[in-house]
Amino acid sequence: MNALSESVFSLPGGGALLAPEMRDGLDLTPATLQRWFEPQAYGDQAVKVGQGGRQAAWFVQGPFGQAVLRHYRRGGLVARFNESAYLWQGRERTRSWREFQVMSYLHHKGLAVPSVLAAAWWRSGPSYRAALMTRRLADVRPLCQVLGAACPEAVAREIVRMHQFQVWHADLNAYNILLDASGKVWLIDFDRARQGTLSRSLALGNLQRLRRSLRKVCGQAGDDWWQKLFFFYSQQMQF
Repeated sequence: MNALSESVFSLPGGGALLAPEMRDGLDLTPATLQRWFEPQAYGDQAVKVGQGGRQAAWFVQGPFGQAVLRHYRRGGLVARFNESAYLWQGRERTRSWREFQVMSYLHHKGLAVPSVLAAAWWRSGPSYRAALMTRRLADVRPLCQVLGAACPEAVAREIVRMHQFQVWHADLNAYNILLDASGKVWLIDFDRARQGTLSRSLALGNLQRLRRSLRKVCGQAGDDWWQKLFFFYSQQMQF
């Protein structure tokens, strides 16, 4: 059995993939693990994340420290009749497992992404639900809120590094790039991200997605800022 398989623990009706820091000295019985992924188990200590997460993300605190718990939710028209169920194709193809893997990969490469703590899934017949827990970042704000103080070159540098590690971000937008009090750039939300050979068109598609988001949220100022970012990105990224 490999190290990855040894990181899988049982949940009632499902399982959880845990990072090493979650496996030392903690109660890992199925009932206890299940409560980690239930926002109601934290009572008033579970605070809704104000932006993103489709209203299904919470700041929580437990024996593992401060974290962000996110339940996977569908978007678009399909969400009207199917809020959180996905087609079961095996645990390694669940949304949570895949996001855990991409984030772990980038974190170990030194990219500024939150530490991923745990991925969970619950199967029900042909479908499943899923959740992800990541380490909470201290004193961060989304790019759209600090655009005037954000350094386009610094943001471009992190996006370049992500692309050099051959990772495509499915939703690079003005809320999934965070800056902390020191100006450090963080990339978040790697749901549906892919790690593999990254084409130029896919990489530039990430940049155009960010441009549309900045235009929508920040107007002309957002587009002007993006132009600067794209200049630095083009200088640094070699295809």
